[in-house]
Amino acid sequence: MTNDARSRVWLWALIGGAAFAVFILAVFTLVYFIVNGGEDARYFVTGGSGGRIGVVKIEGVILDPEETVRELRELADDDSIKAIILHLNTPGGGAAASEEIYREVRRIRDEKKKFIAVSIETVGASGGYYIASAANRIFANEASIVGSIGVIMEYVNYGDLLRWAKLDQVLIKAGKLKDIGNPARPMTPEERAYLQSLVDNMHAQFISAVAQGRGVKVDAIRPIADGRVWTGQQALGLKLVDQIADFRGAVLETAKQVGIKGEPALVHPEKQRRGLLDLLFGDASSLVPNPANVLQQNPSFFFLWK
Repeated sequence: MTNDARSRVWLWALIGGAAFAVFILAVFTLVYFIVNGGEDARYFVTGGSGGRIGVVKIEGVILDPEETVRELRELADDDSIKAIILHLNTPGGGAAASEEIYREVRRIRDEKKKFIAVSIETVGASGGYYIASAANRIFANEASIVGSIGVIMEYVNYGDLLRWAKLDQVLIKAGKLKDIGNPARPMTPEERAYLQSLVDNMHAQFISAVAQGRGVKVDAIRPIADGRVWTGQQALGLKLVDQIADFRGAVLETAKQVGIKGEPALVHPEKQRRGLLDLLFGDASSLVPNPANVLQQNPSFFFLWK
């Protein structure tokens, strides 16, 4: 075969390969927009054909409230949704993150006047209970873990490790308490007192929020706000929950509360899924580690059962 012939073969091979790649990309693009586009893609529906009840699930440690708040807001603004159930299985999480979801639940209950209930699965503790207290009604199983009204702050002190490795931290600061909670040195009594005051303030906020959400006086919550958890059966006697029921029971009781006849349709918001196609067609920032987190070593405050 001559050099010209070989060149033509390679040229057609490259053109064919490029055309095939473009075809595959076009197919994936079409599938992506079919799956992710359109108004109906926001929800999937299970259950019967009666009135619609929105269901938002919160699982695991709460660190970022954004997705949960978005789901709640969408369901609250949809007039076809007659009620919302928060299905909880969480030990809580970040103090501010839990509070943000709590505020959205309160807004739905008090401003939107839409019935919102909580069904506690295995755990609805600390920040999870903080959120639950804002609802119209709380359901729990007899063996659910409920409560843990308290605040925890922690960080790891690695000063001994630095000294063992013969490393010195170099620090220049302006402001006596600027490096409070520095993990490379012991905490001073003044710093401990200051951090304790922050924890105490957040604890008071927690107690007040639960009292407001449950419609009781702060003095009724304070004696049981020592971080303890209870079973759902015990929590019922303490008026921390309203009814013993599993998720199915919570659905049926909620349907009754809002006048739904027959088997309700359960509307679940689609979770945002990000993958390779988001690198090409969408915001992929959540897939990339945030370099700012590398610098974060300050003490963190949690409504978390540990």
